[in-house]
Amino acid sequence: MADSTVEINGRHLKLSNLEKVLYPGTGFTKGQVIDYSARVAPVLIPHFAGHPLTLKRYPNGVDQPFFFEKNATQHRPDWVKTTPIWSENNQRTVNYILLNDLPTLIWIANLAAIELHPSLSLAEDITQPTMVVFDLDPGPPADIVQCCQVGLWLRDIFEHFGLKSFPKTSGSKGLQIYVPLNTTTNYDITKSFAHALARLLESEHRNLVVSDMKKELRKGKVFVDWSQNDEHKTTIGVYSLRARERQTVSTPVKWEEVEQCLKKKDAKLLVFEADEVLKRVDKMGDLFAPLLKLKQKLPKLPGLEKEKSESTKNSKGPDIAAQAGKKTPLKGKKKTR
Repeated sequence: MADSTVEINGRHLKLSNLEKVLYPGTGFTKGQVIDYSARVAPVLIPHFAGHPLTLKRYPNGVDQPFFFEKNATQHRPDWVKTTPIWSENNQRTVNYILLNDLPTLIWIANLAAIELHPSLSLAEDITQPTMVVFDLDPGPPADIVQCCQVGLWLRDIFEHFGLKSFPKTSGSKGLQIYVPLNTTTNYDITKSFAHALARLLESEHRNLVVSDMKKELRKGKVFVDWSQNDEHKTTIGVYSLRARERQTVSTPVKWEEVEQCLKKKDAKLLVFEADEVLKRVDKMGDLFAPLLKLKQKLPKLPGLEKEKSESTKNSKGPDIAAQAGKKTPLKGKKKTR
């Protein structure tokens, strides 16, 4: 297997096993993973910089055993930045990698860290998320087409509150909706808000939406995973490769593309591989750029902290539609653009 020593921004890196196939289904090699990482870096790095990073490593390929790595390996260059964060679960300090620059990204790719999972917080204040995320996970036979419908319902709710939201594919089966905040908040607020919206969608569309993560409830439905809004959890990062049969990527998309996928009922319209993503970036730029600076505040919803009573079928928790000052868009005709 070929090795190579390269200099990147003044940093020297030894790249190993470049011809090793990491995606057996397509023959996509470690060298190609590194090449994709280098080419997508200008749009990827800004979304990861300053965020504690968890790696999902596949040293022998995506069809072989993997492992998560939170604590930065001791065998790392001294220029790789880390941040110490206390772990209550492990009762110790974990030194998370900070993916702040191109040499660090290439070093990570050389570790066969195919999936990159950043925190929703910056390391400087791990208790304050910079965004809210809704992970829409389809239970077979449902797929990303049904996720598009749920995503559009979510978009309509956000619009009632004057909030902008941004979709991306998970790169796997589902769709993810992000609401940038970049304002003072905490996970109690964002998680409660996400949970309230998930329950509202479930109560309005029980035939399609579920807010409970029990697997037996999710067949043919879309699980709105609100629980990702947690200091101790991470979500696949934008522009990250996924460990699937093919080298698919978690890709930002336009709402018009989400509408088109739903209209044509064609899940393939929202599947993008590494080479396609690079072409999209060249053509469209970074569709997720607003997440870096757009400042928004979540609405204050009375009773947001209260859990929905399981014994009351019609209870929806906080009256989100009423707070928006108009009828919920979940009833009636779907908005089109």
